[in-house]
Amino acid sequence: MKLDEIVITRAIASRFNAKLLDSLESDVAIVGGGPAGLVAAYYLARKGKKAVIFERKLAIGGGMWGGGMMFNEIVVQDEARPIMDEFGVSCTKFKDGYYCADSVEAVTTICSKTVKAGARIFNCISAEDVMMEGKKVTGLVINWTPVELTKLHVDPLVVRAKYVVDSTGHDAEVAKYVQKKSGYALNTLTGMVIGEKPMDADAGEKTTVENTKEVFPGLYVAGMSCNAVYGAPRMGPVFGGMLLSGKKVAELLLERLG
Repeated sequence: MKLDEIVITRAIASRFNAKLLDSLESDVAIVGGGPAGLVAAYYLARKGKKAVIFERKLAIGGGMWGGGMMFNEIVVQDEARPIMDEFGVSCTKFKDGYYCADSVEAVTTICSKTVKAGARIFNCISAEDVMMEGKKVTGLVINWTPVELTKLHVDPLVVRAKYVVDSTGHDAEVAKYVQKKSGYALNTLTGMVIGEKPMDADAGEKTTVENTKEVFPGLYVAGMSCNAVYGAPRMGPVFGGMLLSGKKVAELLLERLG
């Protein structure tokens, strides 16, 4: 068969447009395709909810790809081991309570299972603002990441969602958009994004899960964003808390969605 370049181009453009048009309205829009965002989307999609992830970078997986300081090995603790088992990620016991996994296997396996569960992932797309109706987040303002990086004057598009999850990591970008532009207080002690405290791996892992909650009507936080928003310690190169946070935010949202 002789390949036709126009047919190839038409296939890519038409299929992508179909995916995007189908994702303009969703149950949950997740900003950030790191471990917390992926796990949240997986559990939501498995229950038949429309979950869409918008990832700024070309690659998904967040910091999990690099393990610790580019040693592509990660550690998870006892509490998160069942999630790794559910996804089928191989774990090796290092000592009691500590399990190691290859970071590349972890990311690719979790991502694959999430997509196969029915979640949709758009990479190279940034959320540059939120959409609000009254005092509730109702969607995202999105644009191509290269547009953002090069500061081109290109108007964005919007997507609507019943709920939005900020899993953007240390920066907690979506929560900051709400704080900066809405004039309303967040559900924190100061009403603002408090900022992450210095590293305390044990406390950071626990508070990541504890702080996984609704920070503003329609907006939840998951993963490292949780501790940035609520002023808790930074986590170490341990990924169990982020996996558990992703599962918890999915459970909270499933309760709200019914």
